[in-house]
Amino acid sequence: MTSTLSAQSILDGAEKEPEVRVELECHDLSYAYPNGKLVFKDVNLTTFEDELVAIVGPTGTGKSTLLRCLGALLKPASGHVFLQGKEVVHPSSKISLIHQSIATFPWMTALDNVKLALKCKKVDDKEATEISEKMLDVVGLKGVENDYPKEMSGGMRQRIAIARSLAASPAILLMDEPFVHLDEITATGLRKEIYSLVFNPETSLKSAILVSHNLNEVVELADRVYVMNGSPAKITDVIKIEFPRPRSPKDPLFFEYADKLYSDLNLKEIAP
Repeated sequence: MTSTLSAQSILDGAEKEPEVRVELECHDLSYAYPNGKLVFKDVNLTTFEDELVAIVGPTGTGKSTLLRCLGALLKPASGHVFLQGKEVVHPSSKISLIHQSIATFPWMTALDNVKLALKCKKVDDKEATEISEKMLDVVGLKGVENDYPKEMSGGMRQRIAIARSLAASPAILLMDEPFVHLDEITATGLRKEIYSLVFNPETSLKSAILVSHNLNEVVELADRVYVMNGSPAKITDVIKIEFPRPRSPKDPLFFEYADKLYSDLNLKEIAP
């Protein structure tokens, strides 16, 4: 028996593009110094599930300050931040921040550095050890649990900081110039791994936000880029980076995106 589908039933049964979930967003966010001077004004930003967003802008536009407002580490002058639809008014373990300084405690082992993230979550020591060991494995540091930071390279110490951020089971990872204090060879290697580290299915992460002055780094890693300019700073452009990974600086399209960002930031155009 042959069945005939109506045009409407074909449309109803057609493959629909899945809805993309909003993870972190802010609406009309502004921040001012105690003297009342505005740093940035009316910033609107959204991250979606499985997306790495970058924020770029000249020095002094408040990129790092914006990151801290998104994590409720600083109180904005106005506006609101929402995580998965719920307003964020206090720091939450669902939002982790990696600082530009490599923050490890030299008197503690790699494992104990990571376990610090679980101190406030009332996790017993056995479970904390298991979670921390797993996160060290995720960032490629299996076997160094009992080593001290002074015995490690800068890249390894930054991996410890990332593992500590992931151990708290955050949904959002905020990264403030995470590679700026690493030598270029180490930074290049860690950049190549960061996207897969951030969206490893063994972690709880849903999206990440990166602040960086390195525009090649931004083009390599980001799905979308928010450009900040002015004083007080505002979002002046949003650029979607649309070409497949891994992305090579030798690719002409890579150059086009980098050149667009340089132009948006009113910087001198890069040479071919």
